[in-house]
Amino acid sequence: MSGAPSILTVNAGSSSLKLRLLGPGDEVAASRDGVPGDDPDALREELRAILAEGPGPAAAAHRVVHGGAGLTGPAVVDTAVEAELERLAELAPLHNPQAVRAMRAVAEVAPGLVNVACFDTAFHADLPAAARTYALPAGWSSDDGTPLRRYGFHGLSHAYASGRAAALLGRAVDDLRLVTAHLGAGASLAAVAGGRSVDTTMGFTPLEGLVMATRAGSVDPGLILWAQRHLGLGAEEVERALDREAGLLGLAGTADMRAVVAGAEQGEKRASLALDVYVHRLGGAIAAMAAAIGGLDALVFTGGVGERSPTVRERACAAAGFLGVELDPALNSGGELDTVLSPPGAAATVVLVAAREDIELAHQARAVLAD
Repeated sequence: MSGAPSILTVNAGSSSLKLRLLGPGDEVAASRDGVPGDDPDALREELRAILAEGPGPAAAAHRVVHGGAGLTGPAVVDTAVEAELERLAELAPLHNPQAVRAMRAVAEVAPGLVNVACFDTAFHADLPAAARTYALPAGWSSDDGTPLRRYGFHGLSHAYASGRAAALLGRAVDDLRLVTAHLGAGASLAAVAGGRSVDTTMGFTPLEGLVMATRAGSVDPGLILWAQRHLGLGAEEVERALDREAGLLGLAGTADMRAVVAGAEQGEKRASLALDVYVHRLGGAIAAMAAAIGGLDALVFTGGVGERSPTVRERACAAAGFLGVELDPALNSGGELDTVLSPPGAAATVVLVAAREDIELAHQARAVLAD
């Protein structure tokens, strides 16, 4: 990597951004967290500051949550790409608009810098038809031609975590059957075989799948229809409720897993139920992902909750024990990142990987520049 160019990575969340300036060896030359994405002046100021701190980057690599069916790999941002991201904003309303604003800010601050869009959906673009297809009425289609299929998300994190776990195990990622668990405010699993995503828990939007900080995860569509009829809720109200008012927040009154675990340990009923529901869904989804790849060589935890909650890891591994998952209690309590948490000889190994979407962003941007 010594001859590789430096890259500015821009990770747009729902309300703020993380900026990293990575050097040729992926070392962090400068960083900024909590950058306000909805304040153009503040964003431009932070961009100028970070660009002045380290080696001049060859490109800015942007995390984009939804690339739809057409954007299935990293792409240099031009007017056509930007227009497509705006069209897809309805499918990722908390993230895609934020990413577009960041691209425009970079273009203003450093007009000569190449903007590269890297998509969370890209890692899942080649899901098998059986995994990506919904059993919908034959006549259903979108007005703009967007396929009504499962897209999957957190692909940058799943891609990095699977490769990093393989390196820690001293194995080729192509030879492993992995379930990668990105557990943060948003959460999803991916079934990875041959280095490719074979199945995942999120779907057409990031609302499907696991219980999350403020998202409900998978819900019976009939329940939603009932709520619209009997509670008088419109589509926007339902979307806001399921996206921002449900999940751990709805169950326990807090979206912070640390507070949920602490409350459960103190015997608080709401917190205990929230943790039980979270782990029940998680354990079942791990089994489903393992079924999709015909077994399990390693279970990989990453993301804020995955990295910082020994309790969640312990309970998830206990639920997956029938798959051969073994966890060393002392290693799990220590929580050292980028390490194996299983005893020697475990049938299915547990690996803890620091979330480094910035490294995956940089690698994808360099690949685009090399083409």
